[in-house]
Amino acid sequence: MSDVVIIDGKGHLLGRLASIVAKQLLLGKKVVVVRSEALIISGSLTRNKIKYAQFLKKRTATNPKRGPLHFRSPARIFWRSLRGMLPHKTTRGQLALGRLACFEGIPAPYDKKKRVVVPSALKSLRLRSDRNFTVLGELSKEVGWGYTDLVAKLEAQRKIKEQAFYAEKKAQAARKSKATASADLSKV
Repeated sequence: MSDVVIIDGKGHLLGRLASIVAKQLLLGKKVVVVRSEALIISGSLTRNKIKYAQFLKKRTATNPKRGPLHFRSPARIFWRSLRGMLPHKTTRGQLALGRLACFEGIPAPYDKKKRVVVPSALKSLRLRSDRNFTVLGELSKEVGWGYTDLVAKLEAQRKIKEQAFYAEKKAQAARKSKATASADLSKV
């Protein structure tokens, strides 16, 4: 599990992050993207809703079940945009796509692991501050994803546990430094 790179999607631009992750997947790295509902797309919510509505109109005339499939979940929207950056119809591309995992929120095995950011994909560094942007979770909610409240509730629970763990870790470090400072090393 140590060879897996866990990327915290919050504050990243969707397309820039997807292109960087796609390259890493093709190089053989295993990548997990968490908090995909906090990814960002440039442009206002209205503009992105119109673009998604146009995407929803694209379907098979004879049997729409045959595709194209229009995912509503933020993790699947990210997955699908990243799929377009891979040669997914070849074996190499399919293996690369298999090395990717995307999640809303931060599920159990990854909440206790070190998470990283990709500076070249961060909104604060790549998007001018006066430009409009859309949070992917809001867009997903507008187009029919129904788990916004559930993910928010689970994230709130996770943050409470995380804060308790961090407080205990700080207290333990303070106890250790106090013990080392007061230790009598003259007999050693």
